Amino acid sequence: MSKTVFMFPGQGSQYVGMAKDFYDAYPEVREVFSKASEAAGFSVEELCFEENEKLNITEYTQICMLAAEAAVYTAAKKEGLKCDVTAGLSLGEYGALIASGAMSMEDAFKVVRQRGKFMQAAVPEGGAMAAILNLDPQIVADVCKEVEAAGPDADAAAYTLPYVVSVANYNSPVQIVITGREDAVKKASDICVERGARRAVPLKVSGPFHSALLKGAGEQLGKVLEDVTVNDPVVPYLANVTADYVTGKDQVKPLLTAQVSSSVKWQQTLERLLADGADLFVELGPGSTLTGFVKKLNKEVKTVNIEKLEDLKAYLEG
Repeated sequence: MSKTVFMFPGQGSQYVGMAKDFYDAYPEVREVFSKASEAAGFSVEELCFEENEKLNITEYTQICMLAAEAAVYTAAKKEGLKCDVTAGLSLGEYGALIASGAMSMEDAFKVVRQRGKFMQAAVPEGGAMAAILNLDPQIVADVCKEVEAAGPDADAAAYTLPYVVSVANYNSPVQIVITGREDAVKKASDICVERGARRAVPLKVSGPFHSALLKGAGEQLGKVLEDVTVNDPVVPYLANVTADYVTGKDQVKPLLTAQVSSSVKWQQTLERLLADGADLFVELGPGSTLTGFVKKLNKEVKTVNIEKLEDLKAYLEG
């Protein structure tokens, strides 16, 4: 029996003009952006569609990305597309929440607006992230533990942050992202290359996301979530923190709180979905990163990337 997955991308795929063609074509999408702007307190349309310097700043990026994802999802739903299960990477988990029926679009926008602000404010100077390419995930995780346990070098007195390095994202068998204090990330990156990684690529990000250094931001988010209504998922969705299905509403808030400072188990999520018979993966929103991750695990499974209106039309025609 065929099983369709809707996937929603994370921060980093944003660009000026995303979802504009859907905005122009669907009144329902214009309503999506209106809800996002109301929650944000500024024009999300303006940031998404017009050249500006704010779109790549975390506190603005997150609600803009979610608006674009919700826009594509709304258009797809309008055209009759349905899924059997849903999942999203990091920020994209909120797109999955909307698609699952566990959280209303209005509440998701409100929460993500605050999430972006908390994460931006919590970003400590001296934090960093790096992508480790072509090295076994367990080796990467072990290196991080080894470096953290060994502690900083003697010349690291300039850093005020705790000496932290850990896995931020298990993206695919060939890409693991590490996060933490800059010198710890650099040392772990060097050791990973020594142990066989093809490359260690420093990422252009504004901080050590999904590390223990952002635990405070997660705690702040937890307080915001206290006033948000969540429902039992109508469509099953998988959480980043566990790579497992969320079966009841009581699980949602603790998982979203923990997600800010925990590893994103995206590879494990895809492996679970493939094991459970998923055979069509549809990525909704900017970019095609998640589609690529699926192909790294299974080249035979069908994938569809709906980023532009023409993508949706081609899928409907096909």
